[in-house]
Amino acid sequence: MESSALVLPVLIGLIIVAIAFDFLNGLHDAANSIATIVSTRVLRPQTAVAWAAFFNFIAFLFFGLHVAETLGVGIVAAQVIDARVIFGALVGAISWNLITWYYGIPSSSSHALIGGLLGAGITKGGTSAVVWAGVSKAGIAIVLSPFLGFLLALFLMFVVSWLFVRATPYAVDSIFRTMQFVSASFYSLGHGGNDAQKTMGIIAVLLFSQGMLGDKFYVPFWVVLACQAAMGLGTLIGGWRIVKTMGSKITRLTPVQGFCAETCGATMLFTATELGIPVSTTHTITGCIIGVGAARKTSAVRWGVAGSILIAWVITIPASGVIAALTYLATGLLG
Repeated sequence: MESSALVLPVLIGLIIVAIAFDFLNGLHDAANSIATIVSTRVLRPQTAVAWAAFFNFIAFLFFGLHVAETLGVGIVAAQVIDARVIFGALVGAISWNLITWYYGIPSSSSHALIGGLLGAGITKGGTSAVVWAGVSKAGIAIVLSPFLGFLLALFLMFVVSWLFVRATPYAVDSIFRTMQFVSASFYSLGHGGNDAQKTMGIIAVLLFSQGMLGDKFYVPFWVVLACQAAMGLGTLIGGWRIVKTMGSKITRLTPVQGFCAETCGATMLFTATELGIPVSTTHTITGCIIGVGAARKTSAVRWGVAGSILIAWVITIPASGVIAALTYLATGLLG
């Protein structure tokens, strides 16, 4: 921990930057919550983002703060955290989010933040600053979340197809248009529950490093409300470039496919949040969308688009880490 408390304006400024990241996270990842329900024409885009934003905001009522604890003290050791590390991590994550948002690439805001923390933390304290248990948990999730989402969605599509094999296409379409309201709600709830907690952890560890939380790390309730509100507002504004990629470029979705993708995605997010794993909502829903597309036929998936997304996933952590490290070094020169 730092020997003296940050000057209050600097502390407030860093908290504002963190909340700005959370807002951008909501804007960047709005597609995760609404792409399926928009692409199936169940809801208009403006209605869908309002729907998703509401469930993003109320997520704190349903989940514990295990993910916030992982991000706060489970990636980089708390004693290494200071203002420069936090600022570097946020700049790295925000910069990468803006780059991928501009090009319409659905990369992971979560892993951009993890990469930022690692880049700035290692620059300050070396590899000994890394909490390897937490990084390993996040690393396993990077690989497993899209793969398990793919398999779960593929299986659910087969089950639903078998159950409704004698139903008319019109009846199936009508039923699952209604069911998508439920599945989209649960997915938005899971998105808000997992993603908003990452910024909560960043703000809380910053406060903890300044001795403002006492001897025990926890997340103040005002931080919870601020982060959930920022994410909800970002979702409300929406990230339409990425909506197009997620909703139509990977595969064309029907209401039954949208329901299966959202249901499987929500199941994955609920489980990860309960286990304290900062999983990527982008990875999860993309795997599910590919799964429901492949259940129809493998040619229904635009594998070239999926491959481009995979490349973005691979380079997210090192790219945001490099930006964060450079930012950390630059702030040292300015200081």
